[in-house]
Amino acid sequence: MTGFSYILLGSNMGSRDSIINKAVSMINDRCGLVISKSSFYESEPWGFESENAFLNQVIIIKTEKNAHELLKILLSIEIELGRDRKHHYDTYVSRPIDIDILYYDDMICDSEDLQLPHPRLHLRRFTLMPLCEIAPDFVHPVFSKTNEELLECCVDDLSVKLYSGFMQ
Repeated sequence: MTGFSYILLGSNMGSRDSIINKAVSMINDRCGLVISKSSFYESEPWGFESENAFLNQVIIIKTEKNAHELLKILLSIEIELGRDRKHHYDTYVSRPIDIDILYYDDMICDSEDLQLPHPRLHLRRFTLMPLCEIAPDFVHPVFSKTNEELLECCVDDLSVKLYSGFMQ
């Protein structure tokens, strides 16, 4: 079975752009072909205070992995790139890498380890802006709205802007 997954990557520690690029390369090697990448976007931290802004990017991959297999590989990539989930799993903290599955095709899943679509996707401008760059017309399978419509009604007022510090 082949599926398409929409994945958000974020970093606010270290060489943010290099870490995200490394993660994208690892995803391409281990999970499936990266078929689209958004620009990088820089944003204020969401849900906690930090002096370090986040860099975010959304990618679309074509994968033979099912959603749970994909999640397991993405979590292992996070660990390899320095993410420590052991001590901060229930709170938001600065991190070298964060990788979230936003959508897996139009799957709806609410299991202990995986929620699809991502349960806070519609609340976060830093997610919706890069997502709309590469998939504005994709319809959220729960809300029946396109990503562009979700962005238009998003109440998140944190700063999100195109990142000009690195050319991909």
